[in-house]
Amino acid sequence: MNVLLDTCAILHLSIAAPCVTAATHKILADAESVFLSPISTAELACLQERGRIQLPMHWKPWLRAAIAENGWEISPISLDIMEEAYSLPGTFHSDPADRVLTATARLERLLLLTTDQKILEYPHVISGW
Repeated sequence: MNVLLDTCAILHLSIAAPCVTAATHKILADAESVFLSPISTAELACLQERGRIQLPMHWKPWLRAAIAENGWEISPISLDIMEEAYSLPGTFHSDPADRVLTATARLERLLLLTTDQKILEYPHVISGW
């Protein structure tokens, strides 16, 4: 199965955080492709600007280096994804980035790799950590 990384997963994987389990490493090793969404660039920029994350450099070259180093691919945001993001079935929280990530995973049939409990508990997307 192909994987889509949530922004928190990008951060945890890039800094080799201790919360990255053997099971998570196996999911990534078994994946044909690992994707990230451009919406994560907005989240990373905002997090760094607000001082909520500390990266060794500006978020832009840091993210480009992480993409190159890990061989991650970019899953573009389309009109279909944006429509799905605001038409998700059931109850979903209002965070726009999480909506886009969830919609992308649903439409592209990707496993959404996240530590976000709200996404992990959402029954209309395949997710894990």
